[in-house]
Amino acid sequence: MNREYHKSYSRELQRDMEALVFGHAGQSMLVFPTSMGRFFEYEDSGMIRALAGKIDAGQLQVFCVDGVDGESWYNKGVHPGARIWRHVQYERYVLHEFLPFLKWKNWAPQIVVTGCSFGGYHALNFSMKHPDLVSACVTMSGSFDIKSFLDGYYDDNCYFNNPPDYLPRIGDEWFLSRYRQMKIVLGSSDWDMCLDANVKMAGILHARAIPHWLDIWNDNSKHDWPLWQRMAGKYF
Repeated sequence: MNREYHKSYSRELQRDMEALVFGHAGQSMLVFPTSMGRFFEYEDSGMIRALAGKIDAGQLQVFCVDGVDGESWYNKGVHPGARIWRHVQYERYVLHEFLPFLKWKNWAPQIVVTGCSFGGYHALNFSMKHPDLVSACVTMSGSFDIKSFLDGYYDDNCYFNNPPDYLPRIGDEWFLSRYRQMKIVLGSSDWDMCLDANVKMAGILHARAIPHWLDIWNDNSKHDWPLWQRMAGKYF
């Protein structure tokens, strides 16, 4: 399997950022890490192994971006406004620096975006804000409401990065028409601590007539990598 390590300086974040790329061709897939996770966890946790057949066959090329959750959502040492602003800078990094690198490696017109746990938040939020770039959004045990990270603070940056707040209110057909063309998967399980978050998000999408697949695994699976490995084999 082709495996590449990349490191480059981000002007948006003012620091080095790292990434891993797996595969040589096929549908490009952007992977966000879990809470305070790193670019290497998708490989270390068996997800690349679960997808190895499709990667080796040239059907899928996986781009594992690094995260900065420890500097944003989980950085309790700074004001909540600074936490959300760091996330805004991170989104700019992904949009203006990492995606051009991805497109240089893989010319596919649109990408699949995915993430497990809090990576599911990143995947859904990015996809809903940039639906012209995304053909499919696959979340696994995602958690989507970020207000608990903000200690009661709220501003426009919070609103526009909290899907449970902005999705019910979007009226722009430019967004809605693209959502309705996107493959959206909300994967969860009966013992998943994020099951309720997925049921609620499915309700929001249903109310806006946005097609989606709420897939609840009724096999006592818990919020962990063994479940997500099996989901990867099913969804991609």
